[in-house]
Amino acid sequence: MEIGARAPRDLARQAEPKTGFLTDADRWRAVAGRDRRADGAFCYSVATTGVYCRPSCGARLPRRENVAFHLSPRDAERAGFRACKRCRPGEIDRQAEAVAQACRLIERSETAPALGELAKAVSLSPFHFHRLFKAATGVTPKAYADAERGRRMRAALGRSRTVTEAIYDSGFSSSGRFYAAAPQRLGMTPKSFRAGGAGETVRFAIGETSLGSLLVAATDKGIAAIQFGDDPEQLLHELQDRFPKAYLVGGDASFEQLVGGVVACVENPTAGLDLPLDVRGTAFQQRVWQALRQIPVGATASYSDIAERLGMPKAARAVARACAANAIAVAIPCHRVVCNDGALSGYRWGIARKRALLNRETPR
Repeated sequence: MEIGARAPRDLARQAEPKTGFLTDADRWRAVAGRDRRADGAFCYSVATTGVYCRPSCGARLPRRENVAFHLSPRDAERAGFRACKRCRPGEIDRQAEAVAQACRLIERSETAPALGELAKAVSLSPFHFHRLFKAATGVTPKAYADAERGRRMRAALGRSRTVTEAIYDSGFSSSGRFYAAAPQRLGMTPKSFRAGGAGETVRFAIGETSLGSLLVAATDKGIAAIQFGDDPEQLLHELQDRFPKAYLVGGDASFEQLVGGVVACVENPTAGLDLPLDVRGTAFQQRVWQALRQIPVGATASYSDIAERLGMPKAARAVARACAANAIAVAIPCHRVVCNDGALSGYRWGIARKRALLNRETPR
């Protein structure tokens, strides 16, 4: 799914370890600090009471030797422990399943279900359901439904005989709404998308940097891609795959100057890069990418930091996926996002390049 949110299968496994809570030492620190960010990552049991709790539980801190950690409430219950009545950790699984059920309902429905309909289906009040869904997925139910509709739009355009047929196949009640949604969901008109970008002009050029080859592509709106690679031919093939029937044209002298500016920024990030961007993604992805652009040169932020800034403290995983979906290196500096402990994690163009970019931004 295009949206920068957790898929239903991810939500059903919501208790998998999150970055920063991979060892028992990390987990004990979270319990001792009553860290709410760890809720859903694991739970802990206390041998002397027979109870298991959320990491953020406000009960008196137990002795370390009496504590064991479990990946989910179900694991704790299978081990013979009962849920704490104060923090009610068993709700983690139930809440995750409720959200997963709502996601499945959205994906099966011909049209986007109303908030009240979704809330009733999972036996929650609309207000509580909306808050729970956003906390679990990083987006609202409406944004999730919009992204599902965007997926259907692309699929329908690929198989339908006409655009009109695709409009109704993808669940739109009118052509006006379909065409209004197309630019954000497709990045071009429905007709052009159905034709594989036919009629669109994409300028591009490939330069060389100390970090390898660099492809820069732009539409009339602005930079649409900045991609690192080891093979210039492969970079070009990837661009062709993205726009199989678009008119790809090598950049002229002015475009070459623009590429030179991008290369200069790679070699010396302190020079900055202020260019118009043709940013294509979901509303959530664009919010994340905008937050990345606010991280100053020489600084870093964790996925959890970005989630906090967006007002969605439990959406760190969704933030990580939005970073991975970023197709505009350097200008949208996803290389400045690190793990909670400062370690480097996945980077679309390789950890070595991420480390090199950060080292060049670090004041000497």
